[in-house]
Amino acid sequence: MTDIEIARGANKKPIREIGEKLGIPYEALLPYGHDKAKVSQEFINSAQDRGNGRLILVTAINPTPAGEGKTTTTVGLGDGLNRIGKKAAICIREASLGPNFGMKGGAAGGGHAQVVPMEDMNLHFTGDFHAITSAHNLLAAIIDNHIYWGNELGIDIRRVVWRRVMDMNDRALRQITASLGGVANGFPRETGFDITVASEVMAILCLSKDLADLQNRLGDMIVAYRRDKSPVYARDLKADGAMTVLLRDAMQPNLVQTLENNPAFVHGGPFANIAHGCNSVIATTTALKLADYVVTEAGFGADLGAEKFFDIKCRKAVLKPAVAVIVATVRAMKMNGGVIKEDLGAEDVTAVKRGCPNLGRHIANVKGFGVPVVVAINHFHSDTEAEIQAVKDYVAEQGAEAILCRHWAEGSEGAVDLATKVVQLAESGQAEFAPLYPDDMPLFEKIETIAKRIYYADRVLADKKIRDQLHEWEQQGYGNLPICMAKTQYSFTTDPNMRGAPVNHSVPIREVRLAAGAGFIVAMCGEIMTMPGLPRKPAADAIRLGEAGEVVGLF
Repeated sequence: MTDIEIARGANKKPIREIGEKLGIPYEALLPYGHDKAKVSQEFINSAQDRGNGRLILVTAINPTPAGEGKTTTTVGLGDGLNRIGKKAAICIREASLGPNFGMKGGAAGGGHAQVVPMEDMNLHFTGDFHAITSAHNLLAAIIDNHIYWGNELGIDIRRVVWRRVMDMNDRALRQITASLGGVANGFPRETGFDITVASEVMAILCLSKDLADLQNRLGDMIVAYRRDKSPVYARDLKADGAMTVLLRDAMQPNLVQTLENNPAFVHGGPFANIAHGCNSVIATTTALKLADYVVTEAGFGADLGAEKFFDIKCRKAVLKPAVAVIVATVRAMKMNGGVIKEDLGAEDVTAVKRGCPNLGRHIANVKGFGVPVVVAINHFHSDTEAEIQAVKDYVAEQGAEAILCRHWAEGSEGAVDLATKVVQLAESGQAEFAPLYPDDMPLFEKIETIAKRIYYADRVLADKKIRDQLHEWEQQGYGNLPICMAKTQYSFTTDPNMRGAPVNHSVPIREVRLAAGAGFIVAMCGEIMTMPGLPRKPAADAIRLGEAGEVVGLF
């Protein structure tokens, strides 16, 4: 059976019953149909005096075309914890339409470890992304309108940095010329579109603790500069209030359920190779007040997702993760060892061993944050005992344990061993979490620290213009912000084709961006883009409605 067929056959419970598992009264839920709801801000406020549960991060090796199954493992582990008697919830991101119709597919897990309703989650869901898109583009419209009606703020139209967004992959809109058509349409200028999940508004929604914090951060966003290079903020244009109105409902976390009727918060969706790649702070902190164990994930490999989770989200929200789970597959180890995708079905223990250093690098990196690690081997039917043992032996040499997980095929029963190990590590009190660098480290040194300690690069390449820009931001009071590295997810380097665990490479910084509202500096590395394109054969080719009106081919 396909993932969508399994999801469609789920025995879902009414959302009020899912809320009851976490002690959420029905009046605190804002239902979107029978199987999904938002949790009211009033209830969230009332739960703040409670203690926190234990936070478990699920991360992974660098993704390969072989597939790793990070979200599937997050869901399986959450179900496994509930199966062994723990009160657990999961927290994951919402899916972007761009990757869904492009090449990545859905974002709700797979097999018998899924979150439902799967079709809704991978399409419009509760409309959060539409609200973010609208709020972002409202600000863009206000900027151009202000310039048209006399430009009282003295905006230099050559230095408008606020672009537009849409939740779709569309390379034709990466760079455009706006306001053509004569005097009535304003002043022509060069601009472009990013994908919605790369919007600073998305990052702000995911890092804000409440509506007041949201509006303050929205007001802090820099949208343009004057001729003297002084910044123009969103609040200067009086846009922050209206944007907050559009985001009021989107700010409230979404509650759904797993196939085994366990609670799941699905909220926010910043890209992990462009933005910070974690679900919302408000969803995670709410779950920690309501459950004894909260399982969350960070996008892509640990070099991107886990590093940003630790250095941005945990730093800003004062979170202390108890355990990190690194997801790996035998197939991915073979690809890192040089085997092409078409040959992955054949046993090749030597290739597995050649590919394991990629996993070893991630283990060492995560341990460097003071968080105990367990490796989850996401099982595929083609894996052989010898290959699985090779991974287990390698992980043991790194001072950790690798556990075979069959949650895709067996649901929670296939994740019991992993859940038991996670509880053991969490209750041992081993975690001594600390971010990679202090707040007061100079900005360029923060970039170098990430590049050298996480990517194992020997140098960062950045011209004088970039270094001067970082210094200027330090002079303006932004020097204490963390760094959000925007680079390819496929490699420790900026070359997506360089797999394994390369060393002594260089990290070129093409551009730096100040996300003053979100509260981080974005360093654009290599050829990374903020508006993806569709592949030669997009996933949309196979998506359609069946004879009964059901969605076909989504995942």
